[in-house]
Amino acid sequence: MDVIPFKGYRYDADAVGDPGDCIAPPYDVIDADQQETLYQRHRANIVRLIRGRTTDQDNDTANVYTRAAEHLKDFLDKDELKQDAAESFYVYAQDFTIADVAYRRSGFVGLGKLEAYGGAIKPHEQTLAGPKADRLNLTRATKTQIGQIFMLYSEPEKTIDTVLAKAAAAPELLSHTDEDGVTHRLYAVTDPTDLETIKTAMKDRPVFIADGHHRYETALNYMNESDNLMAAYQMMCFVNTHNEGLTVLPTHRLIRSVADFDKDKLLGDLSGRFEVTRTAYDSDAGKQQAQATMQAELDKQFTSGGASFGIYFNDGAFYTATLKHAADVEAISGDYSPQWRKLDVSILHKLILEEHLGIDEAALTAQTNCDYIKDFGDATARAMGRVDSGEAQALFFMNPTRIEDVEAVALGGEKMPQKSTFFFPKIYSGLVLNVLERPV
Repeated sequence: MDVIPFKGYRYDADAVGDPGDCIAPPYDVIDADQQETLYQRHRANIVRLIRGRTTDQDNDTANVYTRAAEHLKDFLDKDELKQDAAESFYVYAQDFTIADVAYRRSGFVGLGKLEAYGGAIKPHEQTLAGPKADRLNLTRATKTQIGQIFMLYSEPEKTIDTVLAKAAAAPELLSHTDEDGVTHRLYAVTDPTDLETIKTAMKDRPVFIADGHHRYETALNYMNESDNLMAAYQMMCFVNTHNEGLTVLPTHRLIRSVADFDKDKLLGDLSGRFEVTRTAYDSDAGKQQAQATMQAELDKQFTSGGASFGIYFNDGAFYTATLKHAADVEAISGDYSPQWRKLDVSILHKLILEEHLGIDEAALTAQTNCDYIKDFGDATARAMGRVDSGEAQALFFMNPTRIEDVEAVALGGEKMPQKSTFFFPKIYSGLVLNVLERPV
């Protein structure tokens, strides 16, 4: 892929104090409570651009997008956002802990040349029209690339990682620890030789989108309507698939509002293609042990390449459903590749949710019967609580999607089902911006 350095705009510590107070999670994970927290954290927090407040008086000429443009102009006029003097690639390192194990995921932020899918750019998930229209309106108003699209590339030699590690030995431009305990750090690569090393290593290398499909398609649409030649390049964060900190967590499926739901019938129906085991409990301590036993079986199948799902109904047991024969994936109808059919998420959606519960692709897209539960913090426990209360009917526990499977499907030109991957941590917005046209 053609990538180039750029002179980014960053929050200036002399004007804002701690630049970390001005950054925010990506727009699509900010709820109303976090929006308010970010608004209160700093007057120049990037939330005012990416997830601004709406009002009952909003109209075609005064709305969340026009206010975003006004806030951006204000930040620039007050020198709270200042442009760097040197062309740079920016090292973005994230330090985090999962199950008491420390990780560092590092990549670089640069401008990637946009092109239609099918060449060097490979998508891996379906997109929805609503988010694309929203982001396009924001880009039209601000003429600025505010967040990075999360891209993956494969370079086993780690030539680029070596350059990034050297840059990360210098003083950091920004450091911020978020509410999840993730520390976000930013550094700059400015040495001409190092810049050329990155450009050369990325040239003609295929990349695929880990997160940000809506923003990528928005960037394509904006490029096609804009007369600004630099709109042909989009700010992206590139991470090597061989980076030790690249982590994918599961996204579980919480089932609700299924007519005539019968767990016993479902378990009986599954026994045809799946080996179903039951682990009972009769106390809180026993429940924790039963859940651990279920998880151990999921871990075993993940390691061996098998397909297995946990199920919770609040009936005094946890269940595992493990596909008996790999050849059973051929029962998945449609024009799909062998790589797509063997994905855990494809098997769950097609051979369980659709075949036995009537939750087809349209229902999954509309989320009429399924909520997606990212396995982080207390989200899974809260989902089980919804089953306990009767608000939901079942929780299906998933294994994470393997990186090599994501890559195989994407490079094969296919898109995975929605919510197939949960790359952790999220790429934050506001660390660096690419202003295509400064507002006047």
